[in-house]
Amino acid sequence: MAFETPKINYSGKIREVKLGKSKNVSVGGESAYPLYLFEGENPNPPKIAMEVFDLPPEEWADAAIAPFKDVAGDPVAWAKLNVEQHGADMIALYLVSADPNDKNMDAAQAAETAKKVAQAVDVPVIVYGTGSEEKDAEVLAKVAEACEGLNVIIGPVQEAGHKKIGAPCIGYKHAVAANTPIDVNLAKQLNILLGNLGVNADNIIIDPTTGGLGYGIEYTYSVIERIRMAALTQQDAQLQQPIISVLGREVWKCKEAKMGAEDEKYGDPAKRGILMEAVSAVSMIISGADIVVLRHPETVKLIKQYLKAFFN
Repeated sequence: MAFETPKINYSGKIREVKLGKSKNVSVGGESAYPLYLFEGENPNPPKIAMEVFDLPPEEWADAAIAPFKDVAGDPVAWAKLNVEQHGADMIALYLVSADPNDKNMDAAQAAETAKKVAQAVDVPVIVYGTGSEEKDAEVLAKVAEACEGLNVIIGPVQEAGHKKIGAPCIGYKHAVAANTPIDVNLAKQLNILLGNLGVNADNIIIDPTTGGLGYGIEYTYSVIERIRMAALTQQDAQLQQPIISVLGREVWKCKEAKMGAEDEKYGDPAKRGILMEAVSAVSMIISGADIVVLRHPETVKLIKQYLKAFFN
């Protein structure tokens, strides 16, 4: 008697969300658990977004800034480099210049930078604010207006300010990255609130907050896994959204990724950070992330090779 692999019958399916100014990149659409290609469809392999900052990073590890030292002061050139040379499927632009605890740049100026970046590349652009509720409400509303017609993904959209940011995203037709602090119920609640506001489910990406390797990754893994389980096996329509894992920034802020070669037992500092980022990315993909935001080009190469093994 021939062996037959046991299979789960999934009652739910992840929504497919089309992104970019020509909507040429799709995420989601799975009808089975992550990488379970023998049980169902996964029409859109996980996508890799690469970071771009609108100011030269001052606290990055030497290994992280080295590939971008010639473009770190020019976000448009940086974005083009990531797409044309490093193969980024998307760009994740951080408007750190608007941080009220740092440069506190004008919202209109930050929005203009986002527009220039989105116009300069032919891949979807994710625009992240500062994490300050008050400033992000101002900055991201301006971004939505400035980027009309470019279909960017705007975040973090959190419960406290979801109306102030969500409404412009509806009006100017952008997707939102719905951000909650590593909790399944909070992620569901925010999706409900965004739906009540009028944000179409086809324009919502779940950002459950990511803790990098050595920085709480097990909590994120568990939450993403449970979100995906609820979506596929419990028919929870509010959680049937693609998931983004913003992990590069979290990994490279860890002590082990930032420290140099002063302690030999930690090995080569460049390889250390890259491998920490790669392990984090693989973990998030296995748990259910449809988009992973990475920093180092060598990490991108490793993850592309990993995905090719499944989706070739």
